[in-house]
Amino acid sequence: MVLQLKMKNALILVAVGEALTGFAMLFVPSFVSRLLFADDLTGAGVVFGRITGIALMALGLACWPGPPVVGMLVYSAVVTLYVAYVGISGGLTGILLWPAAVLHLVLTALLAWSLTRNFSRGGSE
Repeated sequence: MVLQLKMKNALILVAVGEALTGFAMLFVPSFVSRLLFADDLTGAGVVFGRITGIALMALGLACWPGPPVVGMLVYSAVVTLYVAYVGISGGLTGILLWPAAVLHLVLTALLAWSLTRNFSRGGSE
């Protein structure tokens, strides 16, 4: 019981740390890059830095007590929105940008459906 409580506390601490790092990567990716690697991000590096931030925030959610699928749902939904924003804003748009946005939209819908279906049946995940 004590080991289980310590593990839960450690997991919460890690979840908070990853989420905070992700938040920083999402909003100030070049600053975090400068602190970690003494160099700025440019071009596609900024986009990848922000997607990494989204992933770290979702990892923090997945490690938080509760259903881990929530982390994947948040990741897929936010990446869908961000990638679509990058495409609409006329930024960096490669040949796979829109297929990636559509794929993440479909994954988001499937994860949301799975989560709501499971909760309606009384499941916890």
